[in-house]
Amino acid sequence: MDKTFSWHPPKGSGITMRWIETSGLTFELAEAGEGDHLALCLHGFPEINFSWRHQISVLVEKGYRVWAPNMRGYGGTDRPSDVRDYALDRLTQDVADLIDASGARSVTLIAHDWGAIVAWMFAILKLRPLTRLVIMNVPHPGPARRELRKWRQIKKSWYIFFFQIPRLPELLLGRKNGTAIGRLFQRTSSNPERFGPDVQRVYNDAAARPGALNAMVNYYRALLRHDDTVDPGDFTVDVPTLMVWGEEDVAIDIHCTEGTDQWVSNLTLKRLPNVSHWVQQDAPEEVNAILNDWLPVV
Repeated sequence: MDKTFSWHPPKGSGITMRWIETSGLTFELAEAGEGDHLALCLHGFPEINFSWRHQISVLVEKGYRVWAPNMRGYGGTDRPSDVRDYALDRLTQDVADLIDASGARSVTLIAHDWGAIVAWMFAILKLRPLTRLVIMNVPHPGPARRELRKWRQIKKSWYIFFFQIPRLPELLLGRKNGTAIGRLFQRTSSNPERFGPDVQRVYNDAAARPGALNAMVNYYRALLRHDDTVDPGDFTVDVPTLMVWGEEDVAIDIHCTEGTDQWVSNLTLKRLPNVSHWVQQDAPEEVNAILNDWLPVV
């Protein structure tokens, strides 16, 4: 594995990059702040931990120690080769392993897209205690299963089925050294100026690493092929939960937010009009204000 960092935080940001070994894998980690309360930030597809660059300083100012790992298969983090390695039992265990490695006494889990799929399941399974949960633009699995029976969501989820094809998705996404990845952000954002050449280059370079695209797509393959690796029980989440939702999401219909409180007893939903799926990057000021209001000082 190429152990060069996927990006280099600007001087004065307070963010450092390092490697962290858990009982399972070695993760590439962006770290800032200190203290016993960990804010663990999980990115989505096709992002890396760079996607949290706007939020880290806000979390540090509120007293959190922030860890933003690259999830398995992404960036410089270890990249298992089998589809089975990307099933939810492995992904949720990665979160538990990172929490254990941190030694933190309290944990707030903050997640977007695929990271949020993992975070929902982690909270449902109660693998480790959480103080609070923040979810961005991914539905709880209860409403998600309901909406996936309806055409309005099925037509937006076409790419999940396309990703089941062997090799072809990687070939298309990897053309011209992965530049399709950077263009994806800009093309589907509400504020494309947020995803200029320098931002696109970080994502393009991460996707162009050997085996990276295969690992990224394997998350979707494992989702359908190995959907029985965890037992979610009644799907309930019993920690205070904030959902932040960009309403102009090209992949997930806004109806997926409806009925979440059936499974999440302490739920706060903040909808952001004219903001895309890439909510924390597309509208960082608005998202940071929501986080600042909802998260306590620790």
